[in-house]
Amino acid sequence: MAITLQKGQRIDLTKGNPGLTKVLVGLGWDPVESKQSKGFLGALFGGGSSGANIDCDASVLMLENDRFTQKEHLIYFGHLQSKCGGVNHTGDNLTGEGDGDDEQIIVDLQRIPSTVNKLVFVVNIYDAVRRQQDFGMIQNAFIRVVNRTNNEELLTFNLSENYSGKTSLLVAEMYRHDQEWKFAAVGTGTNDRGLEEIVRRYT
Repeated sequence: MAITLQKGQRIDLTKGNPGLTKVLVGLGWDPVESKQSKGFLGALFGGGSSGANIDCDASVLMLENDRFTQKEHLIYFGHLQSKCGGVNHTGDNLTGEGDGDDEQIIVDLQRIPSTVNKLVFVVNIYDAVRRQQDFGMIQNAFIRVVNRTNNEELLTFNLSENYSGKTSLLVAEMYRHDQEWKFAAVGTGTNDRGLEEIVRRYT
């Protein structure tokens, strides 16, 4: 049974799951369609226009000693696979419509270079400033981790805070600790206008 995390919680991934080497990280969200939430995960974030066309993008930053050191370590819709083959983005979703994952990232833990100690999962709204959009126009955002070997859902984290006015979300981290991998539920909203500003936080 999947563990439901709250903001700020951390959990062992590999220590409690012997043999775990490959995971699917699914991220999902829905545009606010009306005053009633139509999703099945999380809670309504807040206001926003009905039926807004919002393009959210999930990305991963691969950090060395908690720092972003090279552009190849940014995995996003324009660069879907890491050089090591350990992080693979399955592609961009332009609307967020429908249930389930909107974007998925496959992580092969064995292929992540030993120099990389942390993976940071973020979601930002494409062209948010020009379109005058923010995460108050999004509901039911979540991240989940699934064991790729047996499709068992290991954990889920629903981002249920009010993120009105925020244009980017630092969703979660997957990091090494004593030769094991752990997962941290971050859930921090920021006013970063795009990936370039998010990356700058870690340089």
